[in-house]
Amino acid sequence: MSVHFEERSGVVPCKTPWGSWYQTMEEVFIEVNVPNGTSGKEVKCHLGSRDIELHVKGKEIFKGKLFDTTMSDEATWTLEDKCLIRIILMKTNREAGNCWSSLLEGEYCANAWVQDQMQRKLTLERFQRENPGFDFSGAEISGNFAGGGPDFSSLQK
Repeated sequence: MSVHFEERSGVVPCKTPWGSWYQTMEEVFIEVNVPNGTSGKEVKCHLGSRDIELHVKGKEIFKGKLFDTTMSDEATWTLEDKCLIRIILMKTNREAGNCWSSLLEGEYCANAWVQDQMQRKLTLERFQRENPGFDFSGAEISGNFAGGGPDFSSLQK
């Protein structure tokens, strides 16, 4: 579901010195630019439920405690075209209100505007899931969207 929503609506990336990261309700995506010609043998990647570490050609790219917990047995990394590492982490908490404000605790933080756009995107993704007959991929949202947006669950259908 998220993949199709993201394909139609785009992503809100948080730029970093090594690339960028972005998120959906279910996943966190990390894209790391590496020197052209990098081989898989030159990549050392540890993906824990609460920590992450990436080394390329013996150089530490990042290491630290993740902003929130993930399911480590579902995390993956790939090397694409020998120049881009793509890491996919599955969030443990998959609610729209669980918008990561940084990739690692205190590091690679989204600025206020990016954080706002990420939360808007997660809220629209939640609306899409709750209303599968509608297309929210091009929608704009204003008002109360912080924390996943308004809760309509108590309304009668």
